[in-house]
Amino acid sequence: MIRSSLAPLGALAALTAIAASPASAQSVCGPREHLVKLLADHYKEDPVGMGLSQPGQILEVFASSNGSWTMVMTMPDGKACMIAAGDSWEMVIKVKGNPV
Repeated sequence: MIRSSLAPLGALAALTAIAASPASAQSVCGPREHLVKLLADHYKEDPVGMGLSQPGQILEVFASSNGSWTMVMTMPDGKACMIAAGDSWEMVIKVKGNPV
């Protein structure tokens, strides 16, 4: 089941006055600190991984113990956008000598 409610993320978009047109309302953007707080408060998601996507752009994955997850792209100016979300997240840990 994909995210049961994106209402809090919609509220973030309205709160930060970064509105997307209805045709492109697939991502929610705003200041990174607001998005991180929203993910922690509403979905109990914390960072579980990150990497450099393009110069200055950081891709982060947030996940909760109940399996919900969100991917966030942060730009050099601090603006962050939720680019994907879902359920059934599992951490994969590579043990030395054993393929994943």
